[in-house]
Amino acid sequence: MAHRNPNISAQPFRFAMENGSAASIRRGALPLPDVAREALRILEESGGEAWCVGGCVRDALLERPVHDVDLATNLPWPLVQKAFRDEGWGTVETGVTHGTLTVVRDGEPLEITTYRCDGTYSDGRHPDAVTPAATIEEDLLRRDFTVNALAYHPDRGIIDPFGGANDIEHGIIRCVGDPMSRFSEDALRILRACRFASQLGFAIEKTTFDAMLASKHLLRKVSGERIYRELERFLCGDYVHDALMACVDVLAFVLPELVAMKGCEQVTKYHIYDVLEHTAWVVQHTPPEPLQRWSALFHDMGKPAAAFFEKRDGELVEHFYGHAAVSVVLAEGIMRRLPFPAWLRRDAPTLVRTHDDVVPANSRAVRRMLGRLGGRTDLFEALCDIKRADALAQAPFCAPRADEAEELRSALHEVLAAEEAFTVKQLAISGNDVMALGVKAGPEVGRILDAALGAVIDERVPNEREALLAFARSVASAE
Repeated sequence: MAHRNPNISAQPFRFAMENGSAASIRRGALPLPDVAREALRILEESGGEAWCVGGCVRDALLERPVHDVDLATNLPWPLVQKAFRDEGWGTVETGVTHGTLTVVRDGEPLEITTYRCDGTYSDGRHPDAVTPAATIEEDLLRRDFTVNALAYHPDRGIIDPFGGANDIEHGIIRCVGDPMSRFSEDALRILRACRFASQLGFAIEKTTFDAMLASKHLLRKVSGERIYRELERFLCGDYVHDALMACVDVLAFVLPELVAMKGCEQVTKYHIYDVLEHTAWVVQHTPPEPLQRWSALFHDMGKPAAAFFEKRDGELVEHFYGHAAVSVVLAEGIMRRLPFPAWLRRDAPTLVRTHDDVVPANSRAVRRMLGRLGGRTDLFEALCDIKRADALAQAPFCAPRADEAEELRSALHEVLAAEEAFTVKQLAISGNDVMALGVKAGPEVGRILDAALGAVIDERVPNEREALLAFARSVASAE
C-alpha cells in the first residue's frame, strides 16, 4: 500500500543522541500558529516547561496545514488555569481528571495536558488512573504511534524518543512500544491507524498491522459515535484507495459488508477490478466530502448479492441487475447501526439508488432527474461526481463516460441559468389556481400539478399561466 507522501521534505531536521535520549539539533523553525507561541510564553513565564506535541508536530514536518495544536507541560492544571485566566484567556475543564485543560483565545481552543503516565485502561478508552511524569520523554511514551510521539519547541527543537521523524520520512505508521498493549488500552487506535494511512499515504508497519488484526474484536467496546467519526475521516483521506485495500480485513469488523465485496470478480467487459477495488477507486475519485465518499462506498455494495451468470455467445457473462436497490438496503442498515447524521441518512440512499440511472445531457432529462431529486441541485451535482468517479474506476474504454458526467453537469448549469422549471413551485400556477377550477383540496390537486410539471418538462405546454390553466382544466375534466 505504501507510497511516499510527496509533501515530505528531505531531512527537515537532523538528530543526535545526547545523554542517552534523542534530541534534535535545530536547523529551522516549524510553522506554529501565533496562539500556540503565546501559550508557550505564558506557561514558561509561570515557571513551567512546555512543548507542542503530537499531530501538530507531525503535520508541520510533513508541511501540511497545522490546525489543532496540543501542548504538554510539567505544570499541574490548576496552575495552568490561573496563568491563562490572569492573561485574560478563557478556560474549559475538559479533562482535568486526566490533567487536560482547554484554553481559549478569540474563539481558538488549545488543549494543554500535564506530563503524565497512564495506568491500566479497564474501559478500553480512559486510563483508570494517571500519575505525573517527570519529563516530556516519559509523557511521549504513552502515545499511540511514533509519528505522534513528537514534541517541539521553537527554541529547543524536536524531541523524538521513538524515531517518529524517521518513520515520517519513510512513510510508516508504527506503534509506540508493544502494539497489543496500545490497542488493548484504546481499541479506537486500530481505526486511527487506518485513518492515518488514508490521510497521509503511509504504510502500516507489519507488527503493528498484525496486532490490529489480532485486536480488532476489541472494537466492540468502542462507541458507535467514535467509530463513525474515524470511518468518515478515513473515507475522506487523500489516499483512501490504498488504505481501503490494505486495511479491509481490519475495517470488516465494523463494516462487515466489505467482506463480500473482496474477491467478488466482475466478469464483464466494463470492469477490470473486483467489486472492492472498483469501489475503492470510485471513493478515491470523488471529492473528499462525506456525502460523496459514503455514497461511493455504498454504491455497489449490493453487487455480490445481485450477481448471476449468463452464457452469451459461448462465454459466461456476469450481471448485477437490481444491485442498486440491494446497495440501498445495505447502506441503510449501516447508517442505522452507526450514528450517521440525519441528513446523510436522507441523502446517501438517493445517490446510491440513482447512480446507475441513464440521464442524457439535455434540458428535458436534467429537469426530469431534478424533479426526482426533489429539486435538489446539490444532490444532482453530487450524482455527477459519483457518475464521473464510477466511469474512471471501470475498464479504460469506459473513461470517456467521465466526460459525459461533466457534460451532464454543464447541462444542469444551463437549466439553472435559463431558470427552467423542474419543480412544482416553479410553475406559473399554484394549488390555489387548481382549486379555483373546482378541484377539491387534497391529493388530486397535487396530481394535476405533477401532470402540469411533466408537460412543461416535456415541452408540451409552456410554463405560462393561461396555458397551464387550460392544461389543468383538461386534466381535471378528464377525471
